[in-house]
Amino acid sequence: MKTLNQLIKPTLFILSLSVTLFGCLKKLDDIPKASISGLSIVHASPIAEKLDVFINKTKVNNGDFGFANKIDYLNAYSGNRQILISKKGASTNLKSENFTLKPSEAYSLFVVEKLNNIGFLFLTDTLTTPPAGKAKIRFVNLSPDAGALNLAIEGVSEGFVSDRLFKEYSTFKLINPAERVTFIITNKTTGATEVTLANIKIEEGKIYTLWAKGLKAEINDFKLGASIFIHK
Repeated sequence: MKTLNQLIKPTLFILSLSVTLFGCLKKLDDIPKASISGLSIVHASPIAEKLDVFINKTKVNNGDFGFANKIDYLNAYSGNRQILISKKGASTNLKSENFTLKPSEAYSLFVVEKLNNIGFLFLTDTLTTPPAGKAKIRFVNLSPDAGALNLAIEGVSEGFVSDRLFKEYSTFKLINPAERVTFIITNKTTGATEVTLANIKIEEGKIYTLWAKGLKAEINDFKLGASIFIHK
C-alpha cells in the first residue's frame, strides 16, 4: 500500500505552527507530533483569471495558478481547515469553505464552475498501490455544459466509465500499462465523440486522474477538452 509518508515533502507545512519553548529539562519526544494529510489542488474553472489559494490564511501557490494547473500534494495539518481562493493579488475572496482532513489520508480539491458560481469539488484519493502489472485511473467530469459523459479506451471493446454528469466521478479503476493509450470521451446521449486524448503513457504502479475540462460552448483556450495527471 502506498502511504501518505511517500508523498510528504519534508520541508513544507501549510499551516503556521506555534512552538512554545519548554524548560531545559523538557524532552523533544514529549512534544505532541502533528498529524498530516495530503492535499492536491486543481484549477478546473474555465476562466482566464489566475487564482491565489489559501489554507487557513496561508497562501500555498508559489507562482501563477491558472486554468488546468495543478498543485501537487501539500502537507496539511489534519483536522478542520478553511480553504479560500481569490483572484491573483486581490484582497477580496471569491470562495471559502471548510473541509475535514483525516490523518494520513490524501485528497484532491478541484476549483470548479465559472467565475460567477465558482466553487469546489473535494474528493478522497485512494492511493493503495495497484497490483503488479497494473495502474489505476479515475474519471471526473468537470465540464459544466457537456452533459453526461462516457470514457472509453481505444481498442477495448467494453466501456470503461459511463454516464458521469458534471462533478460526478468514477472510482479508481485498474488499467493496463502501455506506451501509448488513447482515451475517448463521448456524449452519453448522442454517442458522439467529444474529446480524444491520444498517445498517453500509462506506467505500471502509477495512479492517475483523467478529467473532462472546459466548455462545449467555447472554441478558445477554454473549449471542451481533457487532462490527465499522476497523483504525486
